[in-house]
Amino acid sequence: MDWLGYILMAVGGLVALVALRLFYVWYTRIRPLQPSLDLEWAADCEHLTTATVEGSKITFHMVRDFTWRTTRDRDENWVENVEVDADDLKHVWFMVDHFHSLKGLAHTYLTFEFGDGTCLSFSFETRREKNERYHPWDGMWRAYELYLLVGFERDVTGLRTHGRGNKDYMFRAITPPGKDKELLFGMIKKLNDLAVNPEWYHSLLTTCNTSIVQIVNKVTPGRIPFLWRNFLPGYTPKAAFRLKLIEDWGGFETTLEKARIDRRAQEWDGKEDYSAMLRSFLPPSTKDDA
Repeated sequence: MDWLGYILMAVGGLVALVALRLFYVWYTRIRPLQPSLDLEWAADCEHLTTATVEGSKITFHMVRDFTWRTTRDRDENWVENVEVDADDLKHVWFMVDHFHSLKGLAHTYLTFEFGDGTCLSFSFETRREKNERYHPWDGMWRAYELYLLVGFERDVTGLRTHGRGNKDYMFRAITPPGKDKELLFGMIKKLNDLAVNPEWYHSLLTTCNTSIVQIVNKVTPGRIPFLWRNFLPGYTPKAAFRLKLIEDWGGFETTLEKARIDRRAQEWDGKEDYSAMLRSFLPPSTKDDA
């Protein structure tokens, strides 16, 4: 055996040792960890929202309603009870928040708009302990519980357009007849499940976008196929457009341009209703004209 063969053997042995070590750490230290409900949580994820359903009437308990000037300068408020009627559900919006210069890195969530003007956003996130910061590497190893935030749109989207100054897009979702309400109830089921059966967040497998995909496919089996874009949320608008999950506002590039809301939101005077302000810049729905 020549010297190259010995080097390859040494490298192979080293790789095997590292793999065994990682397996040992996973099996003995990480795998036994259990998600918790009872820790000292960060203020923005302090409460778990739950919902009570009586027919079409829904009462959400502990809905976040923060006002964000910056991520540190904010007014904190949780509303104990928010009542809506599923029969009054008007539109579902697919939100894409680009928080990084890398195009594929983004956060996605859904906003449900009701006829009375109430707009509630459902956002799968990490539930962090007090003074804990999120890092995607840590999220691979059971560091954070999965958190389904329910907050007013002026909070959840306002955090991104004002508190962080991100690039944000707002697309009107297309759902088969009646499936919009089923999607809402699917979110509620997940919400109430997480309140008693906590789960781990995973930076690749159980994220903001994969969690939405899972619920959509429960409501309408096979509606969103397995796509690599599901794991890189920044690329989901093109997939959603091709799958007719969002409205076509004049071709993909035009739809993308019209859906961008952060620049318009920066002009908000703080007095007009935030959700009404956002929609004043967006194309009207054919559903409203029907």
